Amino acid sequence: MSQTDSISTISSPFVKFTPAVWASFKHEDEKLTMTEEELSHCLAFNDKLSLEDVKNIYLPLSSLLRMYFLSRHDRLSVIEKFLGSPMESAPFIISISGSVSVGKTTTAKLLCELIKQWPCRPKVSLITTDGFLYPNAYLEERMILGRKGFPVSYNSKKLISFLLDVKEGKSNLKVPVYSHLTYDIVPDAYTIVDRPNVLIIEGVNVLQDATEYPEFRKKAFISDYIDYSIYVDAEEKLLMKWYIDRFLKLKDEAFNDPHSYFHKYADLPDENAKSIAKLIWEAVNHANLVENILPCRNRAHLILKKGEEHHIEEIYLRK
Repeated sequence: MSQTDSISTISSPFVKFTPAVWASFKHEDEKLTMTEEELSHCLAFNDKLSLEDVKNIYLPLSSLLRMYFLSRHDRLSVIEKFLGSPMESAPFIISISGSVSVGKTTTAKLLCELIKQWPCRPKVSLITTDGFLYPNAYLEERMILGRKGFPVSYNSKKLISFLLDVKEGKSNLKVPVYSHLTYDIVPDAYTIVDRPNVLIIEGVNVLQDATEYPEFRKKAFISDYIDYSIYVDAEEKLLMKWYIDRFLKLKDEAFNDPHSYFHKYADLPDENAKSIAKLIWEAVNHANLVENILPCRNRAHLILKKGEEHHIEEIYLRK
């Protein structure tokens, strides 16, 4: 058993489903209208997914999320009846968490498109917590650039303030833009979040609590604002393989851009690049997975467990 497997087992209060059983939960009134071209726009770099996967795994998940979304309005009506006055509904926030290279971005983009097709046609916004990373200059000054992605590298106060503003229904909120090309926050660039019905927030840190952010102990933390949380899971040997595969593909493409933070690796032979990617994984991503990400897995409402070729092999639903 690997170190990551021994940290945290998926157990009660979850119910485990096979993909075949999960696929049987899809609702007859919800048909998949997505095309291959539309699916391709949802796929993150080097990720794999078929329309059959979307129909059998993600369409039932979209149905489940819609039920939670609608039940939230039922609870609001109870509060309104109790208070005797109307209340404005707060955005429904869905989080997507998991390790680097597991495919969080694909899951987030795909759910975003499926949710837009709900009969009520909700307004959906999608952001990543990468936008709340401190700029590289800040991390370098404090000698923590090598811990990017760890809790210490995020402006957690700014992220929590944003989530509070979203819940309060504030308009035209600015989320900083992070560039994976330059490996840094883009100066004066923002994603605008303007009073969505549904907000999807994707990042390695969305399930982490006051244990990981001691400055917020006994105060608010990220998961306080999440209505439904999804953790995308896989064995570490697969995560590392996918990370190395992605690194090699980027080396042949994005790294050739002179503006790329990793441009220095563009001309490396593949074997050397594999070795560097493995070293980065072991020094940074493995440590973050073991210390901060995986221990949060059992906090999720739903766990999607991936196997070879990114196929979902097991689904765990919190009771």
